[in-house]
Amino acid sequence: MIEFSTWDILRNLLLAARWTVVLSLVSFAGGGLVGLLVLFGRISPRKAIQRAAKAYIELLQGTPLLMQLFLIFFGLGMFGVDVPAWLAAGSALTLWSAAFLAEIWRGCVESVSKGQWEASASLGMGRLQQMRHVILPQALRVAVPPTVGFSVQVVKGTALTSIIGFTELSKAGTVVTNATFQPFTVYGLVALIYFALCWPLSKSSQILERKLNVAHRGH
Repeated sequence: MIEFSTWDILRNLLLAARWTVVLSLVSFAGGGLVGLLVLFGRISPRKAIQRAAKAYIELLQGTPLLMQLFLIFFGLGMFGVDVPAWLAAGSALTLWSAAFLAEIWRGCVESVSKGQWEASASLGMGRLQQMRHVILPQALRVAVPPTVGFSVQVVKGTALTSIIGFTELSKAGTVVTNATFQPFTVYGLVALIYFALCWPLSKSSQILERKLNVAHRGH
């Protein structure tokens, strides 16, 4: 029987953790871009666009991420569309992230007083100009802490992609456990790596929120 040292186990887990980081970054960035489009739809003056954006958010927030992964990976396969595990994982996490980010940002945009809209409109600004020059800069300061905080959920959400065969950190944990028969050591290290990835993000969110509150009281 081959003996595996703790360093051997850790090295293999860290290699897989790279894919967790890559998937998190791609999903968060893609979710941000899609979420921005959904946000504009959500606050659009056109009712039909508003309803479509709201339906998207409610559908993605109201169904499990695991189900969304299954639908993209296995559902499309039923129609003869072969979707690689990494593409299905990235697509599902991107669409899921977009729904939550759009709703976070909508709340931040709505936190800007209506007087700002009225004042910018009185200067002859169109809606896009209002958003770009007046509303979004103010909403951005409020949006940063919850947005950074949500990135923690994206990192932890990558663990579910192991169910469709994507080899990220949790999937690697299962593979290494089957090879080493050391589940306590393996999953203990998996937990520590997830903590090392998520704790700085969570701490950053708290620090940004405190700074925002201090700045707000200062004004």
